[in-house]
Amino acid sequence: MKSSPDGSPREYPAHPALAVGAVVFKDNRVLLVKRGNPPARGVWAIPGGSVELGETLKAAAEREVLEETGIVVKAGEPVFSFESIHRDDEDRVRFHYYIVDLAASYIRGEPIPGDDALDAGWFSREEFGRLNVNPFTLKLLHKTFNFG
Repeated sequence: MKSSPDGSPREYPAHPALAVGAVVFKDNRVLLVKRGNPPARGVWAIPGGSVELGETLKAAAEREVLEETGIVVKAGEPVFSFESIHRDDEDRVRFHYYIVDLAASYIRGEPIPGDDALDAGWFSREEFGRLNVNPFTLKLLHKTFNFG
């Protein structure tokens, strides 16, 4: 069982975990990562991850994007939030995240998958439509950014 930075388990947690994502655009393309770990393994989503104790949402978003993609960003304000709860076959909570997505500005770098990302890249509207994208990412990009 993996643990979060504070030592609490990510799987079958005692309480929800706070996570952050960063919505980054460059040349009318959105930055996405292909998740490498459950609960969304193999699914494309906004880059992000757990907020560490004492870390601001903005600092966490900037760190997570760098770790997962090699891209340097400047995080802005929250644009979307949601809960992600996954239960096992016995109806026990296997994962429970509260995720806050922030707008972020591209600074520099080229996408190179790292940390728990299987892949990372910039995607146009046309390319985006052919990917297996997380439903929350679809909703966020469509409703907030008219993308997808």
